[in-house]
Amino acid sequence: MINRSVVAGFGGQGVMMIGKMLCYASLDHGKHALFLPSYGTEQRGGTANCTVILSDEEIGSPMTAHIDTLIAMNEPSLKKFQGMVKPGGTVYINSSLVKPEDVREDVVCTAIPVDDLAHELGSTKVANIIMLSAYAAGTGMFTKEEVTETVLHKLASKPQFLEMNRKAVETGFEHAK
Repeated sequence: MINRSVVAGFGGQGVMMIGKMLCYASLDHGKHALFLPSYGTEQRGGTANCTVILSDEEIGSPMTAHIDTLIAMNEPSLKKFQGMVKPGGTVYINSSLVKPEDVREDVVCTAIPVDDLAHELGSTKVANIIMLSAYAAGTGMFTKEEVTETVLHKLASKPQFLEMNRKAVETGFEHAK
């Protein structure tokens, strides 16, 4: 199993955190992972993206012309990266900001209003955890318990947000179905 993904959005949307958490979960559960970040000129409000490769075997190169999955947290990211998605691949969109009808017809679109759902949980800062969890559920790469364990362990330095992050994981898994 190998999955090549791009996670993209505005700086401040937690794009890099999604990529890092996917890699941490992979490494925590005996798989290989590669994380290659790319930032725009500004971090907050500018563009940010990362390439994430997860595999059961060693990964030879971070470079890839085609990806299996795109996570687009905003419209400019969808426009920039959806051409890289292989036909039959999957595009996860933040449908709070991205219209499903803008996604190519030869890919599977999973539309989740992560900003709206995060707002309902009490903070838009967990939108990325909801998207991470929806990706994990949709791809079947990680169980809800594995994602919860990784998220809570990596964010343990902020105990006041642990329960909200736990709820964000549950929300992502529920909405990916």
